[in-house]
Amino acid sequence: MPKALAQFIRNLTAALVMAVVLLSAGAVHAERSEPLPDYVIDQFGTPPEVPEGPLTNAMQFAVRVAFIDSVTLGVWDENQTLALEEIAKSGDPRLAWLISDLMRFVPSRQLHATLSDAAGRLLGKEFRGDHNWGPVTDHLLAWDIPAPPDYLTAKRAIFTNIVPGWDKLFVEGDIDWRLVSWGGVLIDDRAYDSTDRLCNCIPAVDNPEVSSAEDATWLDDDVIVFGIVVNGEARAYPRQIMEVREMVNDTLGGRNLGIPYCTLCGAAQAYFTDDVPEGVERPILRTSGLLSRSNKVMYDLNTFSILDTFLGHAVTGPLSEKGVQLKQATVITSDWGSWKRAHPETTVLLERYALGRDPDFRNGRDANGPIFPVGDVDPRLPVHEDVVGVVTASGTPVAFQRSTALVALSRGDEIVVENVRLELDAGGIKAVDADGSDLGSHQAFWFAWSQFHPDTELWTQ
Repeated sequence: MPKALAQFIRNLTAALVMAVVLLSAGAVHAERSEPLPDYVIDQFGTPPEVPEGPLTNAMQFAVRVAFIDSVTLGVWDENQTLALEEIAKSGDPRLAWLISDLMRFVPSRQLHATLSDAAGRLLGKEFRGDHNWGPVTDHLLAWDIPAPPDYLTAKRAIFTNIVPGWDKLFVEGDIDWRLVSWGGVLIDDRAYDSTDRLCNCIPAVDNPEVSSAEDATWLDDDVIVFGIVVNGEARAYPRQIMEVREMVNDTLGGRNLGIPYCTLCGAAQAYFTDDVPEGVERPILRTSGLLSRSNKVMYDLNTFSILDTFLGHAVTGPLSEKGVQLKQATVITSDWGSWKRAHPETTVLLERYALGRDPDFRNGRDANGPIFPVGDVDPRLPVHEDVVGVVTASGTPVAFQRSTALVALSRGDEIVVENVRLELDAGGIKAVDADGSDLGSHQAFWFAWSQFHPDTELWTQ
């Protein structure tokens, strides 16, 4: 017997003795505060029982060997195999979160299948095939399985040993680390104003150069653009640029803006980055390479604070401690021909920022549904239905089905919810307050809006 394997067994045996003592008092299971919706049970089945309390010594040891030692030492041998078997036999579905995290990075089909089998045993499901990270994670999300104790320590070890640039991001905060996964690219941690320095990341654009509409002969009229107007100054951000760059730090109408675009959520948003607490430097927004329920995770380059991309508030780091909540400007999704007719004075980003690419992610790679796990989706609309979302004065999020609202507005109907009124603008739709002021609306896929605003109302005629 190999020496390392013998030592593993001795350590595990000692831990199991303590585990027997702890388990003799009987298992305690967590009670759900709210029952799962029927549509979740219909799609995913009944969730397993989930224990409460700390892990036994045996499980703590097994977790360290399987999920921390395997990545820090870069090995998977008999020790890891034995540890994973003990985890799979534990009956604690919370540990499936760590299996899911490791599965995301495993290149070996055989090991991926082994991990998939262990997760299935914990969750009471059979995951067929060898590409099961998505289905495993979908079940964990849909069932809202709690994270295991000291989850962040193990998850941080997995992620930061694979991409060291994430070490400043994986910290405690107002963030649910269960929901964070890898998007398949590295972090954009280039210095500010490094637009032209390429990287193995999604490279943000800082202080973009622009041209007039007349000079933008490279744009066809049917090209989708994201239009923003600040203090009377209009600018178009072509989708084919935003799908390559996904983040722009710009100045428009005398205001600083951070403009993230999540291709997976179909959502371009514009945040004012000059309206922050005293003593806070203007946040420079970057793409982390991480996702949260298929929405990009953005962070501030200056402080490495993570900000919720969809909601605009800081959730970790110094910006969270300062209570930073970024306010939104309206983003109108339109076509170039309609936008420049409505705003003939508009400027537009230069063609070179597209890096010679002309992607069409909207109707391509995710046409059959989200390509990353999102768990359950509110069934009131199809997952990729376009909605225009806004938050009312009372704090109620409201989604308007774009296609239905566009028809209603085009025939002269009035669409009003509380203080919110919808208007046609440059071929798109925006929401304004009762006095006509900007309410910071934007378009997104229904699955994204409803997940980040789970209490959203859905406007109906």
